[in-house]
Amino acid sequence: MTQKNLHTFHIPVMGLAYTIDSPIRVAQYGISSVISIADDELIEKMRLFYSTKFNQPYQEISQKIQDHRAERITSYLNLVDKIVKQKFQNFKTELAESKTVLENFMAMLPNTSIIKKGFQNLLEDGISFKENIQNYIESHLSAGAIDVNIMTKLDKDNFVRNTQLPIEFNDAHAALRGFANSNLDSSIVLSAGMNPRLFSYFENFPDFYPDPNNALKKKIILKVSDFRSAMIQGNFLAKKGLWVSEYRIESGLNCGGHAFATDGLLLGPILDEFRQKKEQLVQSSHELMIKALQQKNKTFPEQALATKITVQGGVGTAEEHDFLLETYQIDSIGWGTPFLLVPEATSVDQETRSLLINAKEEDLYLSHISPLGVPFNSLKNSTNELLKQKRIQENKAGSSCPKRFLALSKEYDPTGICTASKKYQDIKLAALENSKSAISAAVYEKEKAKITEKSCLCVGLANASYLENEIKIKGQAQGVVICPGPNMAYFDQEVSLKEMLQHIYGNKSVLRISNRPNLLVKELKMYLDYLRNEIENTTEEVTSNQLKKWNTFKSNLFKGIEYYQNLLESTLYFKADFNQIKEQFNSYKVELTEIKVPEHC
Repeated sequence: MTQKNLHTFHIPVMGLAYTIDSPIRVAQYGISSVISIADDELIEKMRLFYSTKFNQPYQEISQKIQDHRAERITSYLNLVDKIVKQKFQNFKTELAESKTVLENFMAMLPNTSIIKKGFQNLLEDGISFKENIQNYIESHLSAGAIDVNIMTKLDKDNFVRNTQLPIEFNDAHAALRGFANSNLDSSIVLSAGMNPRLFSYFENFPDFYPDPNNALKKKIILKVSDFRSAMIQGNFLAKKGLWVSEYRIESGLNCGGHAFATDGLLLGPILDEFRQKKEQLVQSSHELMIKALQQKNKTFPEQALATKITVQGGVGTAEEHDFLLETYQIDSIGWGTPFLLVPEATSVDQETRSLLINAKEEDLYLSHISPLGVPFNSLKNSTNELLKQKRIQENKAGSSCPKRFLALSKEYDPTGICTASKKYQDIKLAALENSKSAISAAVYEKEKAKITEKSCLCVGLANASYLENEIKIKGQAQGVVICPGPNMAYFDQEVSLKEMLQHIYGNKSVLRISNRPNLLVKELKMYLDYLRNEIENTTEEVTSNQLKKWNTFKSNLFKGIEYYQNLLESTLYFKADFNQIKEQFNSYKVELTEIKVPEHC
């Protein structure tokens, strides 16, 4: 048995800091989690913190070193790998020596787990328990994966004294190199779409190619929004001899962090298409991969390599978890947002965690604070929001921009500038002031708000780890940015890791709020609101392409509702809420009908 049989969930990447050390916290229990490798400064400080905590040697990797970003990432990942292996060995020893530890661990496993059943048999066979338990543990358990995440769009050019460095020193390229050079036997998750130049860079690293035993030391996971995107990106990589080992489907809106809305395609129909066409996806990539590997004179697998389909975004009950696994033949479900309330699993400062515990539906919203210009899930009254508003009121809008990871705009500076920076906002606000006499006061205030609402995510998304671990924060106060999914509104208490796993597997519930909407209903409602807001808040002249997009969006939502209505009649799940869900689908269908798309430009 391998680790993949132990748990049916994983912890996705969250922010820059929230899962920065999750493998150190939970991997010994067989739980896989994902580290963001976007912020090498945070990574370097966490390496110092954990080197000190676990008495490991530490030598600073200064920014003066040309390849400091990649080297910092490699060193931190190697340290995490070393700590996880040691903690896993210690945990296996505890399991063998203590029935209490073993019983607590068994309580964290799925009821369907063959490994759990094996442990139960050993406990019942008390006579030979001690003789057999050690062998059973060694042959059946392995640590959770230490996976990493790169947002492909965060691939900023870098400069030394206004001289642009070669492409391999771009942010995402250097991060990829940092992972590729590490000791890890794990996966890199690529999110935010295709970056052909970055994808091509994978060809430089042998660990991403099959070895003579058809094994991959390092694997590629693509976070995708629909089947078409998966096919395009999977085939692009296959043509380079690279295999996608997992397609990680995420709800376009019912998720944390940046929200990449689909054209009205809902999660159920998307998953159904993957279920029906998985073989087509696999075979297409396999054929292209073989050709590419033959051309490169590399060994190639006769049979297609293993391919997982996983999903994440808004799952909140054991019934929803089991429904997705069984209905769509999913390999694993991502549980992100609820784990922000599990101190054993994620890095969140106490003030922010308290804010999350008390958050209601109206406190969680899609904002425009991200300098990427992509809708961003936000929480009202965060410390970052309060500090930002104070600066705006004092006419000091904008961030000092110390990290520059999002300095992607070249409108005013060829080396890049962040739209959340004071430098950028000062220029924009000055231009707005010059046009003040030509526009109404209402338009002026609206345009000013558009400029100043951008937040420094680079600092804000990292600060929670510094605060939790009492690491000194230098520079301008930015507070904490946190980006939970809407699901946070229904989780209202801090819980232990054991309790959360029991919740996921249906052995207890940590939900105390009774009016939580069904996963499918909630996403549908979000898409309806999104379409309505898009149409109502469009200030620019509507183009024929925009009209076509809205009509496609609306049509896809109608198809999605019909799909769900048929599914509800045939599935064995959600019977306790059948009538309520049925009424909600009917109600939202009427609501969608009433959303009017303009007939012409």
